[in-house]
Amino acid sequence: MVIMTVTSSPTFEPVLARIAEEIGRTPGRGRPADYIPALAACDPRSFGMAVAEPDGTVYGVGDWREPFSTQSITKVFTLALDLAREGDQLWEHVGREPSGNPFNSLIQLEYENGIPRNPFINAGALVVTDRLQTRTGDASGELLGFLRAESGNPDLDFDLDVAASETAHGDRNAALAHFMASYGNIDNPVPVLLDQYFRQCSVTASCADLALATGFLARHGVRADGTRLLSQSEAKQVNAVMLTCGTYDAAGDFAYRVGLPGKSGVGGGIIAVVPGHCTLCVWSPGLDERGNSVAGVAALDRFTTLTGLSVF
Repeated sequence: MVIMTVTSSPTFEPVLARIAEEIGRTPGRGRPADYIPALAACDPRSFGMAVAEPDGTVYGVGDWREPFSTQSITKVFTLALDLAREGDQLWEHVGREPSGNPFNSLIQLEYENGIPRNPFINAGALVVTDRLQTRTGDASGELLGFLRAESGNPDLDFDLDVAASETAHGDRNAALAHFMASYGNIDNPVPVLLDQYFRQCSVTASCADLALATGFLARHGVRADGTRLLSQSEAKQVNAVMLTCGTYDAAGDFAYRVGLPGKSGVGGGIIAVVPGHCTLCVWSPGLDERGNSVAGVAALDRFTTLTGLSVF
């Protein structure tokens, strides 16, 4: 079992401190996701960042222990859990290409006969959650158990107020699910699927929790306890899709600026992976027009610049 520790680092702590100081002086930090009422009250000046090494050692700065709404970040873990169960069969039901459209677009689905472009837009995530639900009977519970185990935090949980808020404003996601069901690409009843999906997106976790939970992707598919979740090839697939599709329709700009596989959520968090070296999570609730944390992208840009750690 890998021991999760917090310690000083001659490498990461000075870098994190410098990034936090620079971010603190940056004006124009974006706006929280006001279309989800439970997220609208978040302070856009909040900022936290954590880095976890493959052995579970974790470093942080700012609000790195402050829980926040993970939202679409959880799509990475649901993808990994389903891919571990069904392998390449999954890719018959969801693509691996950047969308170039907003994350909740209906137009693209009609052009492509109900097959979502990738697993990180809402339609694709609904398909992956549906398939994990078919295989486990409780997709959101499977996800939560995984996150608790990998982070070492048994107190991680759903925020049922956030889930209820998303349910009350979830007509677009319901439309996506029903549309795909009409093409035979959804197995479960749509209300069951939506309940699982909204619970999945409501998980609350900190930067430290998520940096640690993402560690299996830096360890090429190996979990914190040393068991293998994904093959090296499958871990590569997840990282590749994160790089090309993980930040909505800004993935090209994110790859250009940051140069790492990453996945953002409208709660203001972003996870990122340096395979073989470390995993990161940064959180600041102010978003740009594409739904990505303004300070979060800037912080990851500075991290790769200051450390030289990148996949390129």
